Amino acid sequence: MADPRETELVLDPKYDTAGLITAVVTDRAGALLMVAHMNAEALVITRASGEATFWSRSRARLWKKGETSGNVLRVVEMRIDCDQDALWVIADPAGPACHTGAASCFYRRLEGDALVPVP
Repeated sequence: MADPRETELVLDPKYDTAGLITAVVTDRAGALLMVAHMNAEALVITRASGEATFWSRSRARLWKKGETSGNVLRVVEMRIDCDQDALWVIADPAGPACHTGAASCFYRRLEGDALVPVP
């Protein structure tokens, strides 16, 4: 029998053992901006506010993207994958998505053992 998460139209995120779900963030055009994690509270806050909030594993606390830089992510749409263990957040970024100032956190390409900047 199929898992109800895969067949029914009820939001029921499958959080990992740390209580987190992976969130992949793109802009409207589909450009990959960042990957982060949400706990249940971050998901509720994001849905209510329309601005992306995550769980920072390094800070061990909720973290609203742009809380210090002003580079918030305004959520346009959220999708969840088939077994509800990953989110796709489509957002309008108010500035660079990466804390380094890069538009995307994925600004380097792997070439052999080297990292090469992506223009």
